[in-house]
Amino acid sequence: MSVSPHVLIVDDDAEVRQLVADYLSDFDLRVSGAADSLGMRRMLAQNVVDLILLDVKLPSDDGMTIARELRLKSSIPIIMLTSRKDEVDRIMGLEAGADDYITKPFNPRELVARIRSVLRRAHAPPPSSPSDIIRVMRFADWELNLRARRLTSRTNESVELTHTEFALLLAFLHAPQRILSREQLLKLVRGGDDELFDRSIDVQILRLRRKLEADSNQPQLIKTERGLGYLFDAKVESVA
Repeated sequence: MSVSPHVLIVDDDAEVRQLVADYLSDFDLRVSGAADSLGMRRMLAQNVVDLILLDVKLPSDDGMTIARELRLKSSIPIIMLTSRKDEVDRIMGLEAGADDYITKPFNPRELVARIRSVLRRAHAPPPSSPSDIIRVMRFADWELNLRARRLTSRTNESVELTHTEFALLLAFLHAPQRILSREQLLKLVRGGDDELFDRSIDVQILRLRRKLEADSNQPQLIKTERGLGYLFDAKVESVA
């Protein structure tokens, strides 16, 4: 029998934690709660967690800082909970490493839909390649192992990729020297999942550039073609 996904909600409001836990439990989701970053780290050290619901405003570290720290060592899916309605704050959450966000007060059914959507993306198999026998793709000073989903530099340094970053990089590697529009990238990355929004593509590319480029402000690999989209400017070698 399959184990229900384990969701950890990090929110200093005990009532919110309990309400979310009660509701999500009706949808075959196991829920744990933590009031702050310390409680979250303790829970992560003792349990397998499939997704984190992370409040932006916490009594100690803020959610943005926590998300950035998590992304340095983990690709665990994160959905930010925020009461802020400003678009810039939402984009900052995505840039910090979140996979999605939802604004308080939120519709419980929308929360369930977003959790399921992020979990689907997190556990989806890699996008199909032109040949199933391709094991490794090399470009510039990098090597991407498709089966292990591992990105390694020429100096053998391993770089952690989120599920969305991996899918985005793979889309570029299958179309080097070609301009891909935002709409094309969105379709390739989300695999038919309409919960990944147009506005997040630019943020995901910014995050990927910071991991690949020597200077993300002057990118040499993922170049912006103004008004058209993005171009991956590198020779790609596929290895069986």
